Amino acid sequence: MTIDRLLAQTAAWFDSGEFKQTLARRVAIRSESQREDRDAEIQRYLHQEIAPAMQALGFELRPIDNPQAPLRPFLLASRIEDAALPTLLCYGHGDVVFGDDENWREGLTPWQLTEEGDRWYGRGSADNKGQHSVNIAALEQVFQARGGRLGFNCKFLFEMGEEISSPGLAQICRDNQALLSADIFIASDGPRLSAERPTLFLGSRGAVNVQLSINARDRDYHSGNWGGLLSNPGTQLANAFASLVNQHGQLQVAALKPPALTEEVREILSDISVQQSEQGPQLDPHWGEAGLTPTERLYGWNTLELLSFLTGNPARPMNAIPGSATAVCQLRFVVGTDWENIEHHLREHLAARGFGQVEVKLLRGSPATRLDPRSPLVGWALEAMRQVSGKKPALLLNLGGSLPNDVFAHILNLPTLWVPHSYPACGQHAVDEHMLQSIAREGLLMMTRLLWDLGEKGDELIAGHRRFQQQRGAAQ
Repeated sequence: MTIDRLLAQTAAWFDSGEFKQTLARRVAIRSESQREDRDAEIQRYLHQEIAPAMQALGFELRPIDNPQAPLRPFLLASRIEDAALPTLLCYGHGDVVFGDDENWREGLTPWQLTEEGDRWYGRGSADNKGQHSVNIAALEQVFQARGGRLGFNCKFLFEMGEEISSPGLAQICRDNQALLSADIFIASDGPRLSAERPTLFLGSRGAVNVQLSINARDRDYHSGNWGGLLSNPGTQLANAFASLVNQHGQLQVAALKPPALTEEVREILSDISVQQSEQGPQLDPHWGEAGLTPTERLYGWNTLELLSFLTGNPARPMNAIPGSATAVCQLRFVVGTDWENIEHHLREHLAARGFGQVEVKLLRGSPATRLDPRSPLVGWALEAMRQVSGKKPALLLNLGGSLPNDVFAHILNLPTLWVPHSYPACGQHAVDEHMLQSIAREGLLMMTRLLWDLGEKGDELIAGHRRFQQQRGAAQ
């Protein structure tokens, strides 16, 4: 079997409609993890859809209880062909956000895959059922082409609580490191840079939410009788936040800025353009860090956003000075940011500017991740994608948003490669969610090529990455 013949067979299989039928069955399962009445559907997705597909490939199944959300379990499928072969870890999530049935366009429903031109509409078609279905199908193609072998070991972890912030994922990875051990991680989630351009991303920005509050007194007071005599927490907190981010959206806390962009990072990002569409918002040209391109601001820099601000009673304003004010802000950050000390950095910055009365409370956070783009695994993946698609893939050092990649990159210590099979206007988390057939087909061919290569020269690829790590460690 040659790779060209395999790719031709894979394309013919996709064009036969079998992939569409499989995706239609999976979309029909209402696995909304945010709803408490979907527990049976969550189980049905794992046991009636995923389990048979993986067992047909000779994978052994192991349910893993979720220690933090028992009704949102995990399933690990493993196929160990030879302990001496390299091991691939894959990941996907079968849960979806609310269907929001009543707000879909006429003629569409979230639970029935509907084809219109290049689009397949349905909840989960893009996030994430369609994407991990592409990767399972690629495994099937390689398995059949090699006569019932993959040529490498494979573990596939399925999660059913990603849309509720992946409770338990980090803990099960910490508690089962030997069970989940591997040499390389490849998965698919999030969007491509654009519908036309295949994309490889190496990690994601981190995110940390912080609450700022001022509690001046336990009640509100008449603004006529006390105005000018009592401090206004709302006014104070507004000024306090303005000391953190200026009127141009530029972060003012030096300790929370990332390291300066290197020439290597700038060169990689120079090949990327932030995509705008008719459906999306128009960029504000004068917003964000000065001296950076829009691409550098999104993928290479940090932003502090004000998510909510509450003082008084917005629904029914009273003629009173509020007794308290609260804001929630979020830092999106890249590798190299001292985010774990954000409480200290914010308190120190605010106190130095006369806002020592502001209380700072860390709510939650997740680290930033980024595989070093100089790893030979990155060059291999980009070249394989280019040869299959005939296009130059986009390389993103990290997503602008966040994924639970830190559990794979940091806890399991794996080189992480993400090959998304969606695009920015897919309607993810919104009504009329859809997958493009053209992207699914191209994604299937690219993943088939990557998996075929892993079986042909996996030892060489993994050894090259390990030599790179050793050389980098020695240089440091």
